[in-house]
Amino acid sequence: MAAPLKTDEELDLVERAKRVLPAGGFGNFATDIIIREGRGGRVWDISGNEYVDFLIGSGPMFIGHAHPDVVAAVQAQIPKGSTFFANNADGIVLAEKIVEAVPCAEQVRFVSSGSEADMYAMRLARAHRGRDKILKFEGGYHGMSDYALMSLAPKRLANFPTAVPDSAGIPAHVRDEMMVAPFNDIEAARRMISEHADELGGVIVEPFQRLIPPVPGFLEALREETLKHGIPLIFDEVVTGFRFAMGGAQEFYGVTPDLCTLGKIVGGGFPLAAIAGRAEIMAHFDPAIVGEEGFTYQVGTLSGNPVAAAAGLATLEVLGRQGSYEQVYETGRTIITALQENFARVGVAALVVGQPTLFDVVFTKGEVRNYRDVVAGDAAMLTRFNRLLRDRGILKPPSKFYISLAHGPSEVAQTVDAIASAADALAAGA
Repeated sequence: MAAPLKTDEELDLVERAKRVLPAGGFGNFATDIIIREGRGGRVWDISGNEYVDFLIGSGPMFIGHAHPDVVAAVQAQIPKGSTFFANNADGIVLAEKIVEAVPCAEQVRFVSSGSEADMYAMRLARAHRGRDKILKFEGGYHGMSDYALMSLAPKRLANFPTAVPDSAGIPAHVRDEMMVAPFNDIEAARRMISEHADELGGVIVEPFQRLIPPVPGFLEALREETLKHGIPLIFDEVVTGFRFAMGGAQEFYGVTPDLCTLGKIVGGGFPLAAIAGRAEIMAHFDPAIVGEEGFTYQVGTLSGNPVAAAAGLATLEVLGRQGSYEQVYETGRTIITALQENFARVGVAALVVGQPTLFDVVFTKGEVRNYRDVVAGDAAMLTRFNRLLRDRGILKPPSKFYISLAHGPSEVAQTVDAIASAADALAAGA
């Protein structure tokens, strides 16, 4: 099957981008495609090619592109003003909705991106604990700050707990403030937290790391060990917040952290994220309570933006309707089954990793419990599979299927057919 045809207009824009954008893009997705519009569970590129969209903006469009309720909410707000740098009613109501839904949330502070939320959550934990070091898990993604870009995707595998910088430009001393543990290793996590308790300001973890579910007892062990030593536990729920359940992964897995970060879905496709958690810790944002010594300074020009807050409120209202999550889970299970059955049919070793709302294929014969297991998979095979799917009208990120409420029967049927055809091509060496 041939790749989608590109018009001169799109090809020209690709070349223009190379002249004015480093590496020809925004630093996010492949630069050989330029999206023109999205509606529901589909997008169209500049050339008019139509795709079932499992990228969904890298996760935010959980109820679909241009959902009429979100569009109406945004259109109602924009004539009243785009931003105020002051409290607005929708932002306050959105904070109330988060507190109502998310188990750990007693108070909320808004920011504009998940990277900011994770950075401030770590700073808040250090302020509360009075210690500098943060423990994270190898392969865990916590945004773009210097502290977060440690052992996200290390090119060389170091001995734990040594951190490996993922980017040039990070001061050497930063890695001394980060400790790294293997994800899903209960005993290693307990040992490291216990041995370094006097140094740790906090522990940050994706409760569902990229694609990898926690093994039974792992999150519970983190909660037990951090409570024992009085160390704040942070769940990075920028991805899982409102995706696994209204209360996020902490509701889904039944483990409540001290702090969590939220993003993507909570802003309804607009730049909005949040730190939420126990009032005692969130109080460090209030100098009237903690004094100048304990005050954690935070300000952002667009924090709590009224347009984003309106979009987020409309999105959560849709998700709160009866049957919303059941529908998304059913869609995901259908696609997972198609992947499993077709790769088994053609004799390609592949494992579907994740949950029905967020998953992908790892081409491996072994199990996948942590970052090193993912790296051991055949990445070139995954790249070919993704390209074969795109040629068949399916757009997805390099390593995820993001399922949305807007993926209906026609999108599912097209995806199942594309998976079968791509599996055949992959087995034939395409």
